[in-house]
Amino acid sequence: MGAQCLAQTLPKCGDLAHLSQQGSGINGRQGLGRHLMAHPDDRAASLPHLIPPNAMPWPFLLELMVLGSFTGFMAGLLGIGGGMLLVPFLTMMFTREHFDANLIVHMAIATSLTTILFTSASSMRAHHRRGAVRWGIVVWLGAGAVIGTFIGAQFAGLLKSGWLAMFFAVFVGLSALRMLLRSGRAHTADAPESLPPKAALIGAGSLIGFVSSLVGAGGGFLTIPFLSWRGVNMRNAVATSAAMGFPIAAGGLVGYVLAGQRASGLPPDSLGFVYLPALFACAATSVLMAPVGASLAHRLHVQVLRRVFAVLLLALASYMLWKGVHALNWVAK
Repeated sequence: MGAQCLAQTLPKCGDLAHLSQQGSGINGRQGLGRHLMAHPDDRAASLPHLIPPNAMPWPFLLELMVLGSFTGFMAGLLGIGGGMLLVPFLTMMFTREHFDANLIVHMAIATSLTTILFTSASSMRAHHRRGAVRWGIVVWLGAGAVIGTFIGAQFAGLLKSGWLAMFFAVFVGLSALRMLLRSGRAHTADAPESLPPKAALIGAGSLIGFVSSLVGAGGGFLTIPFLSWRGVNMRNAVATSAAMGFPIAAGGLVGYVLAGQRASGLPPDSLGFVYLPALFACAATSVLMAPVGASLAHRLHVQVLRRVFAVLLLALASYMLWKGVHALNWVAK
């Protein structure tokens, strides 16, 4: 199904040549979003002479596939969800394509969160085969996560893009600093397991889901520390966190699709705030590259790579902070 959706988005050669004369948003020309939305009343009449409905330029599609490959590889290599990488890069790309500035961050977060439906399914299956997933925990944490991400998506839909970017920047920046400070420490012995009651697990899952919906990530940055704090073995905590990505993404998908119904100015091929071409391109390549990264994790010095990754996250968080400050007009543009 994903391959069919991608195939439908590709322009024919002749149409692509004509598109390059009009400006495709690549290499400094007019962006795809601006071109398709500049004259909404005439769009239906002009599309047959320009590009097929639901089409997008090849370079943009290839960039999305490369981005998905990179985030999937890093997620498999370091055991960290790719959402923290996807959101800033998608924000950059959507900005360049001249999508509505008030919707760009919402679209980047919603699209990133939805890709986890595909990547978590692959990771969850691999961990399940090894018997590492604690399904008794997933049921209750996951139930809360679905509620939390749905509510979080509705809340995000009410926020200005600048505030959403600022929250992402602060949260990811703090997570990167924590990664830098802890990357050289040896893992301490697990404490005795003491899981809270089911109602408390649902509450914890709701909080994890709510925060995840605002940063477009799978929740591993909160789920693993929580389970480790409650004495769950680290191997089981990582596997259970991977399984948690699916309910988090499912609740976020429904939430952002519904929240996007209130928005005007979304580009073609959007399902609510979810931008479908980016979703399928990133998800398809991410799923392929995640196992490659996971296989290399046992051969490379991952601790050094985690420090490099943390520095990259700090740079991306700085970009999102700058984006938020400018969107809120706190500084002169």
